[in-house]
Amino acid sequence: MDARFTPEQDEIRRTLRELLLKRCGPDEVRAAVRTAAGYDTGLWDTFAQQLGLPGLALPERYGGVGCSVTELALACEESGRALAPSPLISTAVLAAPLILALGTGDQRAALLPRVAGGELTAALAVPGAGLPTALGLVGDHHGDWAGGGRAGGVQARRADGGWRLYGQAAHVLDGHSARLLVVAAHTGGFARSRTSLFLVREGADGLVRTRQTSLDETRAQARVELRDVAAEPLGDGADALGALAGLGRSAAAVLAAEAVGAADRALERTVEYVRQREQFGRAIGTFQAVKHRLADVYVRVQAARSAAYYAAWAAGDGGGRERVGGLALAQALEALRTAAAEGIQLHGGIGFTWEHEAHLYFKRASGDELLFGPVHRLRAHAADDARLFEGGEVVV
Repeated sequence: MDARFTPEQDEIRRTLRELLLKRCGPDEVRAAVRTAAGYDTGLWDTFAQQLGLPGLALPERYGGVGCSVTELALACEESGRALAPSPLISTAVLAAPLILALGTGDQRAALLPRVAGGELTAALAVPGAGLPTALGLVGDHHGDWAGGGRAGGVQARRADGGWRLYGQAAHVLDGHSARLLVVAAHTGGFARSRTSLFLVREGADGLVRTRQTSLDETRAQARVELRDVAAEPLGDGADALGALAGLGRSAAAVLAAEAVGAADRALERTVEYVRQREQFGRAIGTFQAVKHRLADVYVRVQAARSAAYYAAWAAGDGGGRERVGGLALAQALEALRTAAAEGIQLHGGIGFTWEHEAHLYFKRASGDELLFGPVHRLRAHAADDARLFEGGEVVV
């Protein structure tokens, strides 16, 4: 494994960082999240038309750039540094890979070029709080996280030669603004229940979408209600659990890289502050106790970055390293939580004011753990999957 970045990968990072420094400061982030879309549509157009980010990991035959998960992870690391609100995660990381993996030839040809061009945004709707379970990151992804044919979840039934969906999914990333929903639903009722994926277009009759209030405003979330909505099966209707688990490996790596970017920037901001803030006639950054605390955060961030990069490489390599992504995500979320908490503490009185930008990183850390974790469950599932403690003994 060659751990060095290629010139193209370095260029992706440099170009995106320069753009975000100009157009996505804390004030711009706060303004963007209060718009109807929940993000800056002009910045999203720049992402798509000038940088090709939505299609970064899509094949060239569908209008994409043809890069791997690694390039997508590097791009999301930079967007994570700025906490840039955009549908990049929901569209390029969660929805597009499922369309590519399961879609028919006609579906891919009709949808993926529009995704790559930024015209079509998409979101993955999973019932309840089941996203990390559905992706195989925590718990048993074969379980009844989508309702299992019982009351609740999202159910699908045949009617008039097509499919109709009914049910509800909450905490859908960018679900209020996405023009296409990829919905996980149960078919076959209780006796022969299985999970399939369906496509629901914007404006479908019976589709009700409500933006939810969330702790982290930079992650726009919505409640999606499906009231007897017409839907199109994604692909040939095959069971989707395998595809969701495969998506989990790459998505966890990209999310880990994004969290690392946020943690790194939170640490940078704190270091800048302690170099300027004086107490007892000297900068507080010269105090040994402060140095030790920041050194601990630095070690956590660098370790998390190494884990995220390896997870991205492993996901793209296709070597079947199922547990790497979840562990990398756990380490990255923990590093972000630590960096954000130390940033607030070391900023002193001003850091505890809700309006200070340090709280944007704290909210991202807390919100991501609610959406994709928590950390202890990510690690516990990886240990169970590796059979680390079989028979009460550590398996080496």
